[in-house]
Amino acid sequence: MKLYIAGPLFTPGEREYLDRLAERLSASGHECFVPHQEQSEVLDAPTIFALDSEGLHDAEVVVTWLDGPMVDDGTACEIGIFSELIRTRPDRYRGIIGLATDWRTWRRRDRGMADGGINFFVGGAILEYGRLVWSIEEVEGTLEEWMW
Repeated sequence: MKLYIAGPLFTPGEREYLDRLAERLSASGHECFVPHQEQSEVLDAPTIFALDSEGLHDAEVVVTWLDGPMVDDGTACEIGIFSELIRTRPDRYRGIIGLATDWRTWRRRDRGMADGGINFFVGGAILEYGRLVWSIEEVEGTLEEWMW
């Protein structure tokens, strides 16, 4: 399956986590688009938007890493764009997987906060067109379920 791997990518640790996630999913036979791995001679907003938009349109599933005190703004945008792609072309696009591994989110979830305390609009898009999961194993299981 073609996957778009979304998440914060501004620190070495964030990029390393996304790289490891993509490597693991690639080892299971998936083709992963990881935005920070894409090369461009020009690094500006129009170029990055065009490159990443193409990656979203080519994907079948978006796997979003939601960790941090709040969902990364670029990740939220990617979720919004992909939710519209699914809404308008459900025959082409399969879904959004929101991965939350952050203990802060888990504590909010365990205290009974709706949708684990994820922003309601972002969480609503994920739940409308996919699934919120709490481990990489659940990501893999969901991908197996969504295989056509």
